[in-house]
Amino acid sequence: MEDDFPEQVSELLAFLEGGFPEGHPFGRIRVSPEMPGGPDVWMLGSSMWSAAAAVEFGLPYSFAHFFSPVHTRAAIETYRRNFTGSVYRSEAEATVAVGVICAETQEEAEFLSSSVRLLQRRIRLGDRRPVASPGDAVRELRLLGEMPMEEGEWPRYFVGTPSLVRGQLERMAGELGISELIVNTIVWEHAKRLRSYELLAGEFGLEG
Repeated sequence: MEDDFPEQVSELLAFLEGGFPEGHPFGRIRVSPEMPGGPDVWMLGSSMWSAAAAVEFGLPYSFAHFFSPVHTRAAIETYRRNFTGSVYRSEAEATVAVGVICAETQEEAEFLSSSVRLLQRRIRLGDRRPVASPGDAVRELRLLGEMPMEEGEWPRYFVGTPSLVRGQLERMAGELGISELIVNTIVWEHAKRLRSYELLAGEFGLEG
């Protein structure tokens, strides 16, 4: 089956800009209500292919490191090296989406992270059950045994106290030469997820 992703991206950009060519079947469709401007479009991906697609369309690029940590550096560097500018960006703009779990203590953060560690194991096994509680995850992980070491320079998830995680994030961003990271937190309890974001925001002085 032919991959029509490039065509879909082109159509999305044309919808946002009102730029379908003459005679295109979607050319008569009008966005309602029609307003000036539009959302900032980014290319999100987790492979070298997505880096090439971001270059082809001249879009800013975000690499989903928390999903696939193997090619993070190579994808960002390839995108930057090949980007030549477009109507969307005159210069390359890249960021990385990382997993983070913060807690007041390292022990609690590690305990909370058992849920996402089990989720990763389950996904590899084709198991699509919901995120498990940390207690259930610890027990199931013991039954499954040790997980093979991940490839890649950095872990999918940075786990620990706010000060520890901040140092790790700043080192990663510095090595990749990016000024911004996107943080994704997966834990079982919603209140713990919010607390993780609060702790990290406080460490960076971003309290609302």
